[in-house]
Amino acid sequence: MKYTLYIIFTLVSLNLSAQRYALDSLKPFIENLVNYEANTFKLASESPAFEQFFAKLDSVYSGNQKKLHIFHIGGSHIQADIYSNKIRTYLQNTNELSQGQRGFVFPYHLAHTNNPSNYRISAKRDLWQGYRSSVRKDSIAWGLSGVTAAFRMYQDTVYLKSNHKNYTNRPYDFNRMRVFYNTWKNDYNLAILDSSLVISDTLNNDKMYREFRFNRPVDSVAFRIRLKDTTITNPEFTLMGIEFLNENPGIEYTSIGVNGGSFDYYKRAAYFEKQLEIYNPDLFIISIGTNDAYMPKSQFKAEKFRENYEAFIQMIQRVNQDCAILLTVPNDDYYRRRYQNPNTAIQQEIIMELARKYHMAVWDFYEVMGGLGSSNKWYQKKLMPRDRIHFTFLGYSIKADLFMDAMIDAWSNSTKRNKEELLKHYHNLDE
Repeated sequence: MKYTLYIIFTLVSLNLSAQRYALDSLKPFIENLVNYEANTFKLASESPAFEQFFAKLDSVYSGNQKKLHIFHIGGSHIQADIYSNKIRTYLQNTNELSQGQRGFVFPYHLAHTNNPSNYRISAKRDLWQGYRSSVRKDSIAWGLSGVTAAFRMYQDTVYLKSNHKNYTNRPYDFNRMRVFYNTWKNDYNLAILDSSLVISDTLNNDKMYREFRFNRPVDSVAFRIRLKDTTITNPEFTLMGIEFLNENPGIEYTSIGVNGGSFDYYKRAAYFEKQLEIYNPDLFIISIGTNDAYMPKSQFKAEKFRENYEAFIQMIQRVNQDCAILLTVPNDDYYRRRYQNPNTAIQQEIIMELARKYHMAVWDFYEVMGGLGSSNKWYQKKLMPRDRIHFTFLGYSIKADLFMDAMIDAWSNSTKRNKEELLKHYHNLDE
């Protein structure tokens, strides 16, 4: 037991100072936890959309300076942006020439919820109020992020850093920035604090953002919002997201997560589809489902879950009919820390049926981690906390590496690229 704890402590310490591939060194420790044979993108070989996606991914890997955009949506697992940021860092380093832009982020700190550590957006937090689409009593305009931070006071300054505690050898910079907000109201002036940076300032009322172009790349900037007229009644500035942009080719990986997020709650984001239309994603990863099924079996409505999931797939295809869509089965969990949750197995069947219907792929993490009751085994190994829903830092790191192994396997099968060559590239990044 002491040796096991030493392994965990050592690997967590290593991961806190750098990103390293963890599976090889941990294999003896997790061999009874992970179903390696199940760790594949099921049905990917039968999907024309995935064939097209892997051809684009292979082109980036070959050194061609192309752009590729991946979206990954989910609940608290994605909002925390631990395992998704590790995947992002892997993909960011797919070749030495192309580093994609950081892209869309949300200032969770201003909405009074947990912010990922790899970027920072700060202001006078007490002056802001947060609204999450996953909180039933909340009601406001939501866009792509499913979270909104509202400001109703006289003035504040928002400070932004595209890199913060982000362990990467190639930090992100940007020469354009979009601020998504309620452009239909005209209560506040919005201006970059260092006006000498700005070479253009454009308002897009349709997609609800203001875009600033800068005369040089930066990795931090600040903007001020100020009430235009103190006689305005009920002024409101609702911040729906920030985007860091540049002209760099490479892979852009956008993660969207809301604590407690489910299909029902994301449906409340009225401007989600409109803002997604800006991006035309090449791959969309759906990791929604844990909160849809976190209830006693008698309360779980399988057909409603199916309808919501299918409607979400159709929405993505309206935006880009050629988009590859990866459906992921949620991890095993315990309801209220005491009861095994059989609803995930029902979700598993539905997700596989939808993947076949729409010719998409599935990463079945429920099967990979061992199926019903397996979260307790992961908890016993200190890879999940007591709730047996979320993961520890090391648990998320393992999950990211399993995802990359599954992606690389499907990629090599699609393009006939040597799998060991691909694995060696990503395993040796030592970010």
